[in-house]
Amino acid sequence: MSPPELSGRILRRDPVQVVAVSGGKGGVGKSTLSINLAIASAAAGRRVVLLDGDVGLANADVLLGITPRRTLADMVVGRLSLDEVLTPVRPGLSMVAGASGMTPLAGLDETGHLGLVRAFSDLTADLDLLMVDTAAGISNGVLQLVQAAQHVLVVVCEDPASVTDAYAVIKILSRNHGLRRFRVVTNMTQGPSAGMRLFAALQRVTSRFLDVSLEHSADIPADDLLRRAVREQRPVVEAFPSSNAAQAICRLAGNIKSWEAPEGRGNIGFFSERVSRPAPRLQVVR
Repeated sequence: MSPPELSGRILRRDPVQVVAVSGGKGGVGKSTLSINLAIASAAAGRRVVLLDGDVGLANADVLLGITPRRTLADMVVGRLSLDEVLTPVRPGLSMVAGASGMTPLAGLDETGHLGLVRAFSDLTADLDLLMVDTAAGISNGVLQLVQAAQHVLVVVCEDPASVTDAYAVIKILSRNHGLRRFRVVTNMTQGPSAGMRLFAALQRVTSRFLDVSLEHSADIPADDLLRRAVREQRPVVEAFPSSNAAQAICRLAGNIKSWEAPEGRGNIGFFSERVSRPAPRLQVVR
C-alpha cells in the first residue's frame, strides 16, 4: 500500500502567533507600529498577514501607499471569502484591508466581529503570524478582536491621556474578559529613560487596582525619520532601516517570534484549532 504522501500532498499546519496592537487612544502610533512590525517580520522570513481591524475608518492601506481592490466589506456582504480578500503587500506579507466609511463594516456589531474572528480558522493560507491593527477606543468590536489574540501589545506615548486610556483598555480586558498578561510598547519617547518612566507610571496604577502582569516589550524613540516616512507613506523599516525607530521595531519583531502562547485562555480566539496545540497539524491535500 502506498504511503499517504504518495496519494496526496501533506501540508504542515503549524500553530499561528496572533498579536493584537491596541492602545485605547488614537494618535499613539498604533497603526504605524503594526505595519512596520508586519513588514519587519516578513523580511525576517516569517509568513505574515496584517489585519486592518479598524472596520470603518481603516487607514493601514494608506500608510502603505497601496489601494486594495478587495476589502473586508467584500467578505462581510458575502461577495468573497477571506482568502479572496487577501492583498499581497510584500514577499511573505499579505493584508486584509478594511474599508474606510463602508456601512457594512462601520455597523458591524459584536456578533459580526465574532464571525470575523472565527472566519480566520478557515483561512487556507499557511502563515506564522497574524498582526491585528485594532481601532482606537474601547468599543465591543475592538475588545472582541483584542481578546481573541494570544498576545496584546498596548501602545502608550507620553501624552497623559494615553496612559489613562491604556489603563482603561487593560482594566476592561482583565475584569470582563479574563486577560491577565499585557505587553507594553512605549512609543515616541524623548530621551533614553523616558520609556521606562512611562512604563513605570502605567505599572504603578495597574498593580494598585488590577490583577494583571505587564511587560515592557519595547521602547520606540521619537524619530524625525519615522515622521518623514509616515508623511511619504513609506514603512520606516524600509525607507530608513538604520534609523533609531526602525532598529527598535526590528528588535521587537525578532523578539515576538520567541513569545509563548499564554495558557488557560478560554475565550474565542483567532485560529482556535491552530494556536492551542504545540504539535503541528497535518492536513492531506489531494
